[in-house]
Amino acid sequence: MIAERVREDWDNVLDFWFPEGRGLDVDPQAHHAHWRWRMQGGADAEIIARFADITERAAQGALDDWAQDPHGRLVALIAVLDQFSRSVWRNDARAFAQDPYAVSLVMRGLSNGDYSRLETPWFQIVFGLPLGHCEGPDHLQRLDQLIGLRQDIAATAPTPLAPIYSGLVSQAGDVRKIIAAFGRHPHRNGVLNRKSTAEEEAYLAKGQFPHMKAFR
Repeated sequence: MIAERVREDWDNVLDFWFPEGRGLDVDPQAHHAHWRWRMQGGADAEIIARFADITERAAQGALDDWAQDPHGRLVALIAVLDQFSRSVWRNDARAFAQDPYAVSLVMRGLSNGDYSRLETPWFQIVFGLPLGHCEGPDHLQRLDQLIGLRQDIAATAPTPLAPIYSGLVSQAGDVRKIIAAFGRHPHRNGVLNRKSTAEEEAYLAKGQFPHMKAFR
């Protein structure tokens, strides 16, 4: 049995990261604003103030019991590992250190049916983020899987919200082009102390990163 305190902790994450709640009757403009807030770093200060401790505990594996529940695993824990880490440790290599664990949670959640139990497209989108974020030899295959998941989400999302989710399909496709070209996310090279190739330097100079273009 999952302790009530554990549920309260992940509900706090869900309520913060998803102001839309769990109902599908969402105003498209408000929903677009929520995505822009989530994806453009606007929540950094509040994440650090409210969730730095939870993020640290998740990174240490102390919140693994969250994964016993679809919402604990696929939304709260993945959101903390994949998204909150990037706020708490922004401009530090540790921001990306949780990516392999987050991907393992995603893959397990896809195979055990937890993903299909999520009731909103925004939950499912956040669930899939590590597939595109985590670098590795299987990155292109994971991005193909992510694109397929997003296409399904866009096809079944409420009609007023469909343009938002179609845009996220395109974004995943843009990320795939970057990984196909470079085999990694070049915008991380400085933080991870990696030397950029000449081609990567040319790409970086343009500043047209897919993760930054969404919802501008």
